[in-house]
Amino acid sequence: MLDRLDALEQEFSEVERSLADPAVINDQKKYADVARRYRELEQIVQRSTALRGALDDAAVAREMMSEASSEESEMLADEINSAEARTVELEAELRILLLPRDPNDDKNVIVEIRGAEGGEEANLFARDLFEMYRGVASSRGWGFELLESRPSDLGGFSLVSFLVRGDAVWSQMKHEAGVHRVQRVPETESQGRVHTSSATVMVLPEADEVDVVLDPNDLDIDVYRSSGPGGQSVNTTDSAVRITHKPSGLVVAMQDEKSQLQNKEKALRVLRSRLLQHEQDKQAAEASDQRRSQVGAGGRSEKIRTYNFKENRLTDHRVNLTIYKLDKVLDGELDDVSETLVQEERTRLLLADDA
Repeated sequence: MLDRLDALEQEFSEVERSLADPAVINDQKKYADVARRYRELEQIVQRSTALRGALDDAAVAREMMSEASSEESEMLADEINSAEARTVELEAELRILLLPRDPNDDKNVIVEIRGAEGGEEANLFARDLFEMYRGVASSRGWGFELLESRPSDLGGFSLVSFLVRGDAVWSQMKHEAGVHRVQRVPETESQGRVHTSSATVMVLPEADEVDVVLDPNDLDIDVYRSSGPGGQSVNTTDSAVRITHKPSGLVVAMQDEKSQLQNKEKALRVLRSRLLQHEQDKQAAEASDQRRSQVGAGGRSEKIRTYNFKENRLTDHRVNLTIYKLDKVLDGELDDVSETLVQEERTRLLLADDA
């Protein structure tokens, strides 16, 4: 580990000098990249310096033990134990910091929620998930921007998408992708019977324009009048926009804004993000369609999480976590679940690193 830390400390010094380079300062994209790398390396170098200090303290105390009195030996033994404990702690922290980084760690995310199995009850649950994530964003100080919504007849969402901005957004929100299952008495049920429905959540890294360059010749752009539940027109102008990316066949439609230009800008952002994820999937040699791997067919049997209203219970099936405070989770208190999922991912990566 120390040899690897030597190289990273040298890189840190070079990156630190680059931040004062006029050529870097005048290039906004390059400066942002260098500043990001500086922040990453700074955490490592701080712990590396502390680790070397702890190792030196233990070594010096051992040398002094041979000539120390019994009273001094006890004090030196305490110093050695303390330094060794600190060494173990710092090495564990560094192992996590030295794990391969997710290429999307610094990106914001676009989340798409769709009602899946369960008809109108699934759409109502999609709205509950939307409100939950809005609460999560508020509690963590993240920015939240609605991109698109397709309201259903009873006030749910057949589709809703939004952008979340902030520190560590991707590392937290990526674990939300998948099928979410709900068990409760629907508002549409007069007999009081518990029904099971589901909604799908897809999480995309937001792509910058430099990440995905769109050729205007590859785009078919259509405009039309926006519509609400049941298909009724809610706008008298052709403000809704549908963009088709001809090479990939991806289609993105936006109609929430009154301005055609705003709807077009939002549609392009979503399209870039979908194309970025598609390219990352290819490079990682994963499933040919990350969307399918995240949400499958939307079936209840594919669930990653179950929300049981009668028992006030949430169960995340990936980590066998069950908590009995569903009401608080739906208000945005998702930290217990998120931290468990992040820790499980770190453990898995550490085991793979040891293999």
